[in-house]
Amino acid sequence: MMKGVILATLVVIHCAGPSMGAEQPQWGQWQSRNMVSGETNLPERFDPNTGENIKWSVPLGTQTNSSPVIAGGRVLIGTNNGRPRDPRHAGDRGILLCLDEEDGHLHWQLTVPKLQEHRLSDWPNTGICSPATVEDERVYLVNNRGEVMCLDLLGQHNGNDGPFRDEGRHMTPPPASPLPVTMTDADILWIFDIRKELGVHQHDAAHCSVLVDGPLLYVSTSNGVSDNHRSIVARDAPSLIVLEKQTGRLVARDNEHMAPGTIHCTWSSPALGTINNRNLVFFGGGDAVCYAFAIPPVEPAGKTRILKHVWRFDCDPGAPKEDVIRFQDNRRVGPSTITGMPVVVDNRVYITAGGDFWHGKPRCWLKCIDARGRGDITKNAERWSYPLERHCMSTPSVTEDLIFIGDCGRILHCIDTKTGKAHWTHRTRGEIWASTLVADGKVHVGSRGGDFLVLAATREKKVLSQVNLEPVHSTPTAANGVLYVATMERLYAISKANQ
Repeated sequence: MMKGVILATLVVIHCAGPSMGAEQPQWGQWQSRNMVSGETNLPERFDPNTGENIKWSVPLGTQTNSSPVIAGGRVLIGTNNGRPRDPRHAGDRGILLCLDEEDGHLHWQLTVPKLQEHRLSDWPNTGICSPATVEDERVYLVNNRGEVMCLDLLGQHNGNDGPFRDEGRHMTPPPASPLPVTMTDADILWIFDIRKELGVHQHDAAHCSVLVDGPLLYVSTSNGVSDNHRSIVARDAPSLIVLEKQTGRLVARDNEHMAPGTIHCTWSSPALGTINNRNLVFFGGGDAVCYAFAIPPVEPAGKTRILKHVWRFDCDPGAPKEDVIRFQDNRRVGPSTITGMPVVVDNRVYITAGGDFWHGKPRCWLKCIDARGRGDITKNAERWSYPLERHCMSTPSVTEDLIFIGDCGRILHCIDTKTGKAHWTHRTRGEIWASTLVADGKVHVGSRGGDFLVLAATREKKVLSQVNLEPVHSTPTAANGVLYVATMERLYAISKANQ
C-alpha cells in the first residue's frame, strides 16, 4: 500500500476572496483554505452507470491523490502514468494533466521522472500528489521530485516561454536522451529544487498546495524521517519556505526546528488570514504545532530572511517532545502531527491533529484556536477540542455555524462551531482521506471504500444520495456550476442535465 500522504480563463480571475459561483484556482478557498464553495444549482445525485447528471468523464492514471483545480477554462489534476497518454513516456512518472473544462480533452501534460534515490523518497506509482494553484495564467505546483514549478497555463500553445527552456531534458530520466518538446507538453517557466537548495530530506511523497499572497509563494517542504524511519536526516532544514513568485527566488524560510519533533513527515499546506487587521500565515507543523507567521518583507536578491512566528499553539502538549523517533509504530502513546490545512475564519483557526496514520497512535482531535494572541498561546487560546474517531488527514469545511470533517475511523462529523459538540455523525464504507466540500447547501465527500456521499449541510442529518465508485483520495471541487469528483482512476464532471 502506498505510504505517502494521500490524503489542493484564457483570462484568469485573480480571486481576492472565496470563489463564489466562479473558478476554483486553488485547493480550498483562496488563502483561508476553507473547504466551502459559493457554487449553487449542483445536482443532489449522479450515476456514472446511467450517465445521470454526468457532463463528461475521463480516465486518469491508476493512482490519483491530487484534487482538481479549475481556472481559465482548464481543469488541472495530478495523477500517475498508469495509463500513458503519451507513448514516449513509459513506466512510472508523475503527471499533471491540463484538461478542457468543457469536455475534458487534453491540452497538455507535465511529465516528471521519479527520483532515482530510495523508493521512500518518491513512493512508486504515487504520481503528483500536490494540487496546483493558478493565478494570472501561471500554474504553481510542487512536483513528485520536490521541485516548486511555475508553468504557463497555456502550455506550449503560445510558445516556449523562459527563462527555463530545457523541458525536453527535464521530462526524461537520465541517462536517456532529451525528448523533442511538443504542443502537448508543459511549458516550464522556472524551477526551485527544494531538496537541492535547502538540504530537505523528502519522505514518501512531496505534498503541498502552494499559497499565493501578493508577490510571494508559501510552500511546505515535505521534510521527513530517514528511509528506515529511525532517524531525522535533515534536522535543521526548513518546513516552510517563501519564494518570489515571479522568479522562484528564495525570500524567507522558517527556523523553528520542526524536524526533530516530526515522527513521519511534513504534510500540511499553509493558509493566510487577517487577525487584528494584520495578515498572518498559518502553518501546521509535523511537530503538531500550529504556527502563525508574520509576512516577510521582500529583500534584495541574495538576502534570505527568517520567518518570525507571532504565536505558536501546541495541539498535543502532553505528548513526548524529545527523541520522538523512538515512538515509531507505537499505537498507544507517542507524538502527534498535523496533516490537514489550518482554516482561518473570524479570528479563529480550525485544525486537526493527532497520531500519524502509518506509524502513530490513533487518537486525534479537531481544535478551535483563538488566533488573536502572541507568543506561546497553548495554555489559553484553545476554545474547544473535539475528539475524532481515529486518525485524521482532512481539512475542515467551516460554515457560519457548522463544521464538517471526516476521519480514518470511517466517520463523517457535523460539529457546532460555537460549542464544539457534535450534531450528528455518519459512518462511511471506508476511511476518509480526502476533505469534505460544502457547496449549495450540501456536504460532498468520498471514501477509500468507494462510496461518495451527498448530505444536507444542516444540523439534522439527511443523506441525499450515495454513489458507489472506485476508492476516492481526492477532495471534490465545484466551479462554474459543475462538481468535479476524482476517483483513483477517473475524473467526473457533474452538473444538472441540460444545464
